[in-house]
Amino acid sequence: MSDDHSVPVGIDTTVPHPARVYDYVLGGKNNYAVDREYADRLVAQIPDYPPLARANRLFLSRAVDFMARSGIRQFIDLGTGIPTPPNVHEIARGIDPAARVVYVDNDPIVSVHNDALLATDDRVVSIRADLRDAGDILALAELNELIDFDEPVGVLFVSVLQFFPGPEEPARIVGLFRERMAAGSHLAISQPSAEGDPEAIARARAAMAGGPLTIDFRRHEEILPFFDGFDLVEPGLVDVTRWRPRMDAPSTRMIVLGGVGRMSA
Repeated sequence: MSDDHSVPVGIDTTVPHPARVYDYVLGGKNNYAVDREYADRLVAQIPDYPPLARANRLFLSRAVDFMARSGIRQFIDLGTGIPTPPNVHEIARGIDPAARVVYVDNDPIVSVHNDALLATDDRVVSIRADLRDAGDILALAELNELIDFDEPVGVLFVSVLQFFPGPEEPARIVGLFRERMAAGSHLAISQPSAEGDPEAIARARAAMAGGPLTIDFRRHEEILPFFDGFDLVEPGLVDVTRWRPRMDAPSTRMIVLGGVGRMSA
């Protein structure tokens, strides 16, 4: 996709897009010149961005693996982004080949890639929808045909809630999913923290202001209420590099906070 001469219908390559910028920073090829140029400018101001993106992706992998080993066999990945192996269904199926996954994202380029990736798989569905329409998403037949909300489900909000400013909208979105989740369900959340180095945070805010990656950095006490109704599993809501790590991570001036909660009976 880095061949900018081949552009799927409906894809705007005149402005950078968060999913494609993230893909580029992770070393992917599903991006365009405008995304690469924007990302390079960001990284010049926010050198922690690439290691934070990789740490966040590794957190996703460990969280899904943990959920699958805890008995979760169905997953909803919200704000999926461009597919980056290993994907949620690949991780979950390493534990149980029958695992079912619904991917949700509002970006047409994500739909293009997921449709191609999942064309022959009837236990994985990609839905193009905006999380602000969470109630409509939960009512979709294609979601309910694959996800049985009477059974535990793993719901993933990995590096997506920061795109909704203020506390009310992300709390509302998470709450709508929480209302449908059965006892034993798991919730994973990660997002950039406001608790890193103040100078680095200030530079990041200035670099992102007004662009496609404008986000709401949140403190620990601001993220924690999103887990209302869930019991946080150890080690709680922490720097994602410290959430059940399998290897050492490079030190950074900024951090991403993440955690997994389990809904008790």
